[in-house]
Amino acid sequence: MDVRSRISARGKKVLGVGSALTDILVRASDEELQTISHIKGGMTLVDSDFLDGCMKKIPQAGETVPGGAACNTIQGLARLGGEAVFMGKRGNDATGDAFESFLKNSGVHPVLSVSRTPSGRVLSIITPDAQRSMFTFLGASSELAPSDIVREHFETAAIVFMEGYLFFNPDLAFAVLEEAQSSGAVVAMDLASFTVVEAASDLLHDAVPRFVDILIANEDEAYAYTGYRDPLKALEYMASEAGLAVLKMGKDGSLIRSGETLWQIAACNGNSVKDTTGAGDLWAAGFLHGLVLDWPMENCGALASACGYEVCCVVGAQIPEAGWLRICSRFLLTGARVSPVGS
Repeated sequence: MDVRSRISARGKKVLGVGSALTDILVRASDEELQTISHIKGGMTLVDSDFLDGCMKKIPQAGETVPGGAACNTIQGLARLGGEAVFMGKRGNDATGDAFESFLKNSGVHPVLSVSRTPSGRVLSIITPDAQRSMFTFLGASSELAPSDIVREHFETAAIVFMEGYLFFNPDLAFAVLEEAQSSGAVVAMDLASFTVVEAASDLLHDAVPRFVDILIANEDEAYAYTGYRDPLKALEYMASEAGLAVLKMGKDGSLIRSGETLWQIAACNGNSVKDTTGAGDLWAAGFLHGLVLDWPMENCGALASACGYEVCCVVGAQIPEAGWLRICSRFLLTGARVSPVGS
């Protein structure tokens, strides 16, 4: 049975497993970024003290919003009207309380273990070219363990979606993959960051062919994973290991491949791009929602592009109500969790 048929046979629920993180969004110049790190883009793991020190080097005040790659995707899917569950671990603190409340308000069913360790935070520095560099204190989110997995949610999910960041905890990553596979769910994974792929290359090359049905990557991640800069060659390699492969190419759209079939999806380009934070995460939200609705692949890609573009029009990974209304009106989505602006 192919990926699409397996999803249709199991319903519409999508379970996301990932890091429960709170994003601190800060605009800064390239020069200010250089005082913190010479790495631009991607994600760098840091400790809490380093994160606090970074904040002192950047004079601008930051905006605080819930984040985490898989969590962003699951929130987006819920706002589109999907049946969405997020599994992670939070601290027993105000940051964790706010994180869980936000999920509930977005329509997500949270399945969150609680730790005495402080909740995870991410400093996301957005430079004038709209690129973001992330410095992550995982905190309690890194303590999610195989023993925290709640089997019943895997057994009722059509898709189990996981972020590549989980491979910083290999025991957890493989426990999630094995539970998803044994339950019969379709496994979707976003490689998440080229730095993750570089750090966990051997683990990923072991896991993807064995467990992953839908593999999603941007160009940098695909290059780090396949060794190919050429998009078609990279996608061919990915599709040889997963039943459905996606290559996100920003303003150049995306490519989707299943077997020998290739779909080319146009981007939603405009002049309103402010920040790429969450673009890939929200792209995945639209794509997965289209799949569980059993839409044609072209429509799944179009919804994904619309979600990816709308989040780029604001700072951070949260699409505002006006953006959700544009998306849901365009695609005639019913059950979407949006309200008219000003209501």
